[in-house]
Amino acid sequence: MDLTNTFRSTNAGTSLQTNFGSIPYNNNFPTGRVTEDKLSVANSRIGFRVDAKVKDANVMGYYEGDFVGGIGNAAFNTQVSSNSLLYRVRLYWVDVRKGKFEMLAGQSWSMLTPNRKQISALPGDLFYTQVVDVNYTNGLTWGRVPGIRFLAHPSEKVTWGIAAENAAQYFGGSGGGGIPTLPALLQGANFIGQLDQNVANGVATTNVHPDILSKLAFDPNSHVHFEIAGVESTVRLFNPNTQVSFTKAGGGGSINANFEIAKGFRLVTNNFASDGAGRYLFGVAPDFIVRADGSPSMIHSGSTVSGFEYQNKNTQLYGYYGGIYIKRNADVDANGTTKIGYGYAGSPNSQNRTTQEGTVGLTQTVWRDAKYGALQVMLQYAYFFRDPWSVSAGAPKYAHESAAWFNLRYVLPGTAPTIKY
Repeated sequence: MDLTNTFRSTNAGTSLQTNFGSIPYNNNFPTGRVTEDKLSVANSRIGFRVDAKVKDANVMGYYEGDFVGGIGNAAFNTQVSSNSLLYRVRLYWVDVRKGKFEMLAGQSWSMLTPNRKQISALPGDLFYTQVVDVNYTNGLTWGRVPGIRFLAHPSEKVTWGIAAENAAQYFGGSGGGGIPTLPALLQGANFIGQLDQNVANGVATTNVHPDILSKLAFDPNSHVHFEIAGVESTVRLFNPNTQVSFTKAGGGGSINANFEIAKGFRLVTNNFASDGAGRYLFGVAPDFIVRADGSPSMIHSGSTVSGFEYQNKNTQLYGYYGGIYIKRNADVDANGTTKIGYGYAGSPNSQNRTTQEGTVGLTQTVWRDAKYGALQVMLQYAYFFRDPWSVSAGAPKYAHESAAWFNLRYVLPGTAPTIKY
């Protein structure tokens, strides 16, 4: 059970989660000039794990859900008398391992999500920071999507994997990310249905094939984890005006590591660069723009999340810096004068060049008992800012926000079974 209080210096309208790409400017009235403070139990989770031995193979089933599915602004009165929240699936997968080979299928954390240990899909073996913010940290490369992966374990120190995961022809709008400007002749429903932009299309968006991912991880000892990972994604668009199809491949890669340099003190760094894979940056960066002829052109983007984590008995401290850079990609429309794409002179101030965050926090375990569970108090402070590619005369050059979280967490008793491979 989580009870979370979130305070923000602007009214971002997002409660306990941060949309990094849409921090309000101070000339946006009233959102940029008023604060917000909300209590929520949305991050409370229900889950279970099942382990079994089947014909010399270790089988693990894992399920996890929470209430961060949202309510929607059209769902009136849900925050007046009864604070009603939607339950959603976070994770639901099965993993089978026999000897040096392993297969996982279902909805899991994307294999592009940084690991702390090997290429395990268990939440405790992943790096998505220690923060209270349920959208984690600006710049983190992650996803929770359906897919299938195959892993090989040549030794306990080396793991290699390949995966196919659900794709999205991502055109911006999610997580507050900016949306590229479309050509004038391609703004109708017969074209934009091919683009995943915010919630306009969702599952109706066309996809060529699943994204293809691969990762190689090294764990020479319990103090060091190092990995390299990559993703390939393909976009296909059809121009209804000229009856011409276009196909373009993009992708990205990560170099991630964490090192225990003293007892309980770890340095972490996670770095990502892409040509058309901004979707994995919580959607802050679009994957591509559409040129005047209807063809896709990939957008370069990259990020880092680096910092420290320190654990001493029941006290954990952390601090991270997270940054995203989105490169300009602009074109000229068919009339030869109107600019289209992302980041051109005069583009909307929602088309960010960078989004950045600095955050620190504390998790204190008040008590822990094998029969009764554990009680934790969690504190986090974060400072966010973003700057656009283009600013109108007299308009703010950037938007900024301070946010603070207080979280009270009760963890149910019980521990996962220990499986030896």
